[in-house]
Amino acid sequence: MLPRVLEPEVMDTPDEAIAYDAMDHAEVNGRFVADVMTAHGPPRGGEWLDVGTGTALIPIALCRAAQNVRLVAVDLAEYMLALARSNVERAGLTDRIRLDRVDAKGLTYPDGSFEAVLSNSIVHHVPDPLPALAEMARLVAPGGTLFVRDLARPPDLETLDRLVSAYAGSEPEHARSMFRDSLHAALAVEEVRDLIRSLGLPVGGVRMTSDRHWTLTWRRPH
Repeated sequence: MLPRVLEPEVMDTPDEAIAYDAMDHAEVNGRFVADVMTAHGPPRGGEWLDVGTGTALIPIALCRAAQNVRLVAVDLAEYMLALARSNVERAGLTDRIRLDRVDAKGLTYPDGSFEAVLSNSIVHHVPDPLPALAEMARLVAPGGTLFVRDLARPPDLETLDRLVSAYAGSEPEHARSMFRDSLHAALAVEEVRDLIRSLGLPVGGVRMTSDRHWTLTWRRPH
């Protein structure tokens, strides 16, 4: 198995934020939003939480897909949040998306605060993702949904190179390098299942959902 090589936990320089925002996330984000809506069903009027929101592209897409969804979107990177504010304002969604600077490992909200808790591509940034996953699960309201997706570390360099070529081959070199580093820093699906097992959540909720992503889906009982 390819060893995990960590990358910086927080992407917090202007260049990193601009490069991330400029990458073409439309297809991946669109699939994420569609899958969240399938897993959770129609929004029921409670707030949703997006953990590691980056530049808020997923909350914006969710608001466009569901007219009654409201979100708190959090990140630890100041420059990401600065671009997120601009994106939210430009989308005309400041009344439905609130941005907070919060560490995913210590989310400052009461238990069961959110109808749904979402996260896309934050786990591979965190050296020990267990506290962040525990916090996300803690915040899901009864009957609510936890939906976490991230990259899966490939088994070998040949597979990693193939994925970079397939999904970032037309991107600038910096973007290709970012994707390569992210794949190398990601968890393998069995590692994710071990974490979920330690939290007392069903490991069957973790599965590979593409050739490069795993997804965790869990519904808190009423």
